[in-house]
Amino acid sequence: MEINDLIFKELIKRGYSLEGNTRVWNIADSKLWYLTPEQAQGFLDLEQGKFYQKDVIQKEIDLVNENMDDIIKEIGAKKPLNIIDLGCGDGKKAVLFIGNLKDKLKIRYCPIDISSYMVAKALERIKELNVGEVVEFQWNISDFDNLDNVATLLRNKEYPKNFFLLMGNTLGNFEINELLYSISTSMKEGDYLLIGNGLDNRHHDEIVKSYHEPNVDKWLSKIIQQVGLDKKDVEFGVRFRNSRVELYYTLIADKKISFQDKHIYFSKGDQIVVAVSYKYTKDEFEEFMHLYFNRARVFTTKDKSYALALCKK
Repeated sequence: MEINDLIFKELIKRGYSLEGNTRVWNIADSKLWYLTPEQAQGFLDLEQGKFYQKDVIQKEIDLVNENMDDIIKEIGAKKPLNIIDLGCGDGKKAVLFIGNLKDKLKIRYCPIDISSYMVAKALERIKELNVGEVVEFQWNISDFDNLDNVATLLRNKEYPKNFFLLMGNTLGNFEINELLYSISTSMKEGDYLLIGNGLDNRHHDEIVKSYHEPNVDKWLSKIIQQVGLDKKDVEFGVRFRNSRVELYYTLIADKKISFQDKHIYFSKGDQIVVAVSYKYTKDEFEEFMHLYFNRARVFTTKDKSYALALCKK
């Protein structure tokens, strides 16, 4: 796999920090996870794996189905609705709501994702349902910094209300204050946001184990390969600290990477952090919701390992 210019520049720009005698290169940024169609499909394949299905997908689906009536009653199934699917993936999260709302009101679906591959998959899936309107415009392929533009462009007399989805543990991949501020400032009075995210239920060994999977390694190793390293140059690792899961690779030998007349020298034992996932206790999670929204209802699984938050502006 060829060296990716963006990832290489991130390594140069961020450099490394020292933890004792260990050099830690942190390039944990979800924008780097889906740079190629192969990476995007790799994540979709990961979602089909046993651990992701059990610990994220199924828990979220069960929570949504258990509380669907309350969610629909809260958002009010009367006026036409824009469903803005943030980090849409292949659209399967939105299907749950479209299926329950399609006979109650007019729906317009707008997928937003950094990956054009994901947006195409979501558009294809939702169009097959043949319900409501599906929006294709320049902001579909975007990060979350443009939400104010998206929300403003979608809102009109025919579709006055926005319902944002932030499902699939997406919130945990970002600095929570930045993302919640960005979303809340793009919302108007009466808009809703539904968040699905994992919680820290204090069983850290179990959380780490669930991430230490061959399918996770297979997906994230594509970042390492685009750095210019080979799988045989590194060892995959997962740890829980600072209220987050960290996924990283450790160099097992010295390595020099050269690209565009620049050089990076990795030493044996160096660590490259490629992904993080923040976990919050139920109380912490609720505090953040109430900080940014006028009203928030939080639903959790019985073991307090996953939560839905329905937030109103």
